Amino acid sequence: MKPFAIRRDATDLRIAVVVARFNHLITVRMLEGCVELLVERGAARDAIDVAWVPGAFEIPQAARSLAVTGRYDAIVTLGVVIRGGTPHFDYVCRAVTDGVREIVRDTNVPVAFGVLTTDDTAQALARAGGEHGNKGAEAALAAVEMAHLVRAVVEPPR
Repeated sequence: MKPFAIRRDATDLRIAVVVARFNHLITVRMLEGCVELLVERGAARDAIDVAWVPGAFEIPQAARSLAVTGRYDAIVTLGVVIRGGTPHFDYVCRAVTDGVREIVRDTNVPVAFGVLTTDDTAQALARAGGEHGNKGAEAALAAVEMAHLVRAVVEPPR
C-alpha cells in the first residue's frame, strides 16, 4: 500500500475565496479564520484572492468562474444560510451544495465547502470563531489538503 502524503502547507498555492455578503457579521469572521489559516500555513497574502458575492445562492457561479480560469489550486466557499419560516432555506441550501458539487465534478478544481446551514444566528456565530471553532479555517485547511492531493494525482512523479 502506498498512500498519498497529506500536505497542509499552503506555501506554493494560489487560493480563491468566494464569500457571501449576506450575514456579513458571520461571513467576515469566517473569512478572517480562512485567511489566517492560509497565511499560518505559508500562503502569501497576494496568493489569496477574495471574491465577494451578494449571498449564498451566488457562490457557485462565482466559484465556477474562478475555477475555469486555471489560475487557482483550490477555491474556498464561505457563506451562511439561516433557517427561517419558509422553504427558502431548503431551496438555497440545495442550490449551493449542488452548484459546488458540479464545479468540482466539471473542473477537477478542489472547492472546499464552508457554507454554514444553521437554525439560528447563535449557531452560526458559534461556528464562525466561537465555541465550535471557525469553519472558515476548517474549509481553508480542506482546500489546501485537496489541492496537494489533486496535484499529486494529476502530475507525474518527479
